[in-house]
Amino acid sequence: MATATEAVPTAQIAQALVEFSVNGEFPEENVSSLTIDAAALPEAIKALANAKAALQAEIHAINEETANDVRAWQKNAQSVQDDMLRSKALANEIIKTSEAPAVSGKALREAEAKAQFLVRELSYNSQVQEALRGIKTVNSTLDQVEKARDERKILDALHLLEKSWKELDAIPVSRSCRAVKLLDIRAFELKSDVHDVFDRVWRLLVHVDVENQKVSISGSREDEPMTLANAVIGLQAYREVDQRMEQLWKDINNAILIPRMGVTRDTLPGIHVQDNILELQGSTDKSVKSLFADLEKVFAYLVQRLPAGLVETISSTLLPEVIHRITCVWLDSAVPSSLKDMERFQDTISLAKAFCGTLKSLGFSNFGDLQEWTENAPRVWLSKCREAALDTVRTKLSNGLGNTTRAEKIEKQMVSKSEGQQLTANGAAAADDDDHGWGAWDDGEEAADTKDATEKPPEDGEDDGADAWGWGDEAAEEEHLKEQTMKSSKEDDEEDDAAEAWGWGDDGNNKDSETKKEPKKSATETRELTLKETYSISSNPQSILDLISVIAEDGAALTEDSYSSSPVATAAAGLFGLPTLVLAMLRAVSPYFYSPQPGGNMYLYNDANWLAEKLTEFASTWKTRDNISKRAQNMLRLDNDVKSLKAFANRAYTNEIGVHKTILRDRLGGEQNLFQQDDAEACVSAAIAHLRSMAITWESIVSRSVWQQAVGSLIDAVASKIIVDVMELPSIGQDEAYNIAKQIASVEELDDLFLTPGSKVPSTAQFASLWLRLKYLSEVLQSNLRDVRYLWAEGELSLYFTVDEVIDLINASFEDNPRTREVVKEIRGNPQPRAG
Repeated sequence: MATATEAVPTAQIAQALVEFSVNGEFPEENVSSLTIDAAALPEAIKALANAKAALQAEIHAINEETANDVRAWQKNAQSVQDDMLRSKALANEIIKTSEAPAVSGKALREAEAKAQFLVRELSYNSQVQEALRGIKTVNSTLDQVEKARDERKILDALHLLEKSWKELDAIPVSRSCRAVKLLDIRAFELKSDVHDVFDRVWRLLVHVDVENQKVSISGSREDEPMTLANAVIGLQAYREVDQRMEQLWKDINNAILIPRMGVTRDTLPGIHVQDNILELQGSTDKSVKSLFADLEKVFAYLVQRLPAGLVETISSTLLPEVIHRITCVWLDSAVPSSLKDMERFQDTISLAKAFCGTLKSLGFSNFGDLQEWTENAPRVWLSKCREAALDTVRTKLSNGLGNTTRAEKIEKQMVSKSEGQQLTANGAAAADDDDHGWGAWDDGEEAADTKDATEKPPEDGEDDGADAWGWGDEAAEEEHLKEQTMKSSKEDDEEDDAAEAWGWGDDGNNKDSETKKEPKKSATETRELTLKETYSISSNPQSILDLISVIAEDGAALTEDSYSSSPVATAAAGLFGLPTLVLAMLRAVSPYFYSPQPGGNMYLYNDANWLAEKLTEFASTWKTRDNISKRAQNMLRLDNDVKSLKAFANRAYTNEIGVHKTILRDRLGGEQNLFQQDDAEACVSAAIAHLRSMAITWESIVSRSVWQQAVGSLIDAVASKIIVDVMELPSIGQDEAYNIAKQIASVEELDDLFLTPGSKVPSTAQFASLWLRLKYLSEVLQSNLRDVRYLWAEGELSLYFTVDEVIDLINASFEDNPRTREVVKEIRGNPQPRAG
């Protein structure tokens, strides 16, 4: 066997191995039966390496030129088919051989293995043949795509591209295969090329020149095979329907609709349609009728020129924005804010309904806002009235206080003799209503403009929900809780003078015991007195009153038969509700505009009270009018609004007082004890200066009675701070007591604020409940023990200080000795010296 192997040339063995590996050919029997030794391997390996290199070069060439490779694979398909036939014949021969009974078991197994190998080879060759056939088909289809692209047959190109993708998916080879990957890349490149051609053709068919405000839409062109209807299919293929349409509507909006619908422009262009051109041309008026006519041209043009598949996108993309601009800009501006121009408003509603019908006939939907606007005319008009009314209030208040005027309030009261004496002391002004001896007091000067002192500014406990408008959450102030005048002894001759001034007891003789009872009798008598006072108001409340009057008149008109056919007739009830909103707006924003003004809250107090009074008179007169319907009389309800307005005025007053009380307290040391600071005198001077400044400011704003209460409240704040700080001192030396009394004396100079012309006694104590308490504190600080005991037992000290307070002052001011303890004991033993 070894000798035979050596006789066979090494090159022949190598060639046999190469032919078997490459072509699957079996060597001749004389070669295949031989054993290959080690000496023949190098030559065989070299031959195999050369064959491998040749195959790689061949594969590389195939990869470089795919089309040529495919053609070569097609030529080899026949040889592969021949090999398959030979393999089948060989397989049949093997089967026959295996069926022979003389065949041994070993030969049978070899035959079975060979048969399985051949089956696998047959299957592989079938797959290769199918893959080559698929590659050839895809390549041919892509050639057709190129041809359709060059001929601008976009629709055909898209159909062929879709076909090529399906054919690529059908090839039984992985996408990682070089040949399939190259075909896939070629298909996507062709898709991009076709899209570029499609984009150029689309721009020729549908063109919007925003700069020149012109739109051109053509169904087809002579030089282009693609029609606009076919373009829809192209858009769907590239999934660009929404994107293209959104851009188209945006361009049309910018080129045509926005310039035409811009109400702020001085002149508006008209819309002109000729053939396939839509453009802005000439000028038109700003009426709603012209607008609807032009918009009908636009939408009719789009419906006629665009395929149905594209027109549907108008309802979802372009139409909502146009409808919003129509309703919010054009139609809302055409809504009158009163019953004026109601006929024009009815015409506008009719035009809007007609436009809705046109859009519906053109096949559009999604214009519900416009249809809702036409169907809810009463609500739309009422909303405009509400908006206009609230804007009027806001604008008026933002202009400030305007020209202030003096307002007069006349009030009739039943007063007793003692009340009349009090009014005389305060310089009150009165006017006669009868001839029963109630002559207007005239002591040679102009009567003071003030009301009865018993009529106080509002109590702080009243609330109209003003906390919600930013008035603060402070507790009720104490100033109105301290406005009851302290009792003091009066000289008989003063009482007689006051009685004489009011005509009390004119027929009596004061020496007679009967006439001594007459004043007591007359003190219980009451007579009607007309009191008058004046105060300042801004220009705002009259404007608010006029606005409410106009609103009520319009509401009353809507209840008449002449307006029964009006589209806003049902809005009467809502119109009568607007005064409540107007007054709510007033309460909401007025503090912001009034507060920065000097004494602004006092103006707000006056304005709110004046408006409440006038609204009460207006409502009362309204109920008795005979030129309005009964329904209108009953629909005006202002009682709750008047109450809220009065409570709001109260809060304005309280806020003003509270702010200045805080300022005064801060100037008197704040939380620190005033008399433990080095600059106590400067602090008191600053507080007094601020108080006098506010007194001057308020004097020209509020009535005399309110001024007295307000200034008295501030004086109480100063007195309270001084009294508390003195009572908290652990000890008071003689020099310190002198200094404190000196500061109190400077505060007591505020008495001159309450001196009325012709009066020698100021009425400070009547409006500042702590005034006499402050005075007696000064007396105690300047007195010795004997004087303190006298003030307690014989004077009125016990009316203003408790036993413990007086004892604390004694202990702080005097040394602890038998004399001091004796006085303390006497005071404790007589806690109520004036009880009798």
